[in-house]
Amino acid sequence: MSLTSELAAFRAEFMGAAPPEIRDAMGRADLELAASGLTERALKAGDLAPDFELPGVDGRTIRLSTLLRDGPVVVSFYRGGWCPYCNLELRALQSVLPQVQALGGHLVAISPQTPDESLSTAETNALAFPVLSDVGSDAARSFGIAFDLAVELRPIYARFGHAQPDRNGDDSWVLPIPATYVVGQKGRIALAFVDIDYRNRLDPTDVVQALQTLCSHVARGCPTS
Repeated sequence: MSLTSELAAFRAEFMGAAPPEIRDAMGRADLELAASGLTERALKAGDLAPDFELPGVDGRTIRLSTLLRDGPVVVSFYRGGWCPYCNLELRALQSVLPQVQALGGHLVAISPQTPDESLSTAETNALAFPVLSDVGSDAARSFGIAFDLAVELRPIYARFGHAQPDRNGDDSWVLPIPATYVVGQKGRIALAFVDIDYRNRLDPTDVVQALQTLCSHVARGCPTS
């Protein structure tokens, strides 16, 4: 089953079981976020990716510019290990990791979670790529994808054990729009997927295809890669 199919199946199951007041609150939050213009401000293909240096689950920091010396980098921003849609996406990315590496690429996942929460996410999903902690959401802000969770949703999240201050180690309710970027070695974004609907994610086959395109550009000496 493709990631898109898995996400759709989970969404249908969840929405079928969720109380009407929760569905309505989520719908209002979606409309509010859509009206904010955030996706228009987010970085897009052709933009230069801002550098970041973030801690991984082993305590070591990883810098984007350092990874880019060796090859292109796939950067996946996710909300947190508490998000079932994120876990489906992370496992799907893990499934294509051998292809990413065979194409000379790196893959990193970033959330605002604390390192301990990130470690739990990595272990639960058996992830073999770096899972980084963007506490304070500075990296997400630099990519233009950070937003404040709707006030109406905060008690709902807290009721289900997803209070963001507890997960993320600060007092904010800032989350990233789930986004996937493929960054070429010169730091330019080759592919950008940003969707305000967190239930939609880029299929990993598109990530692999973008890397294959970058490889073909490099072989032809293309300066944009």
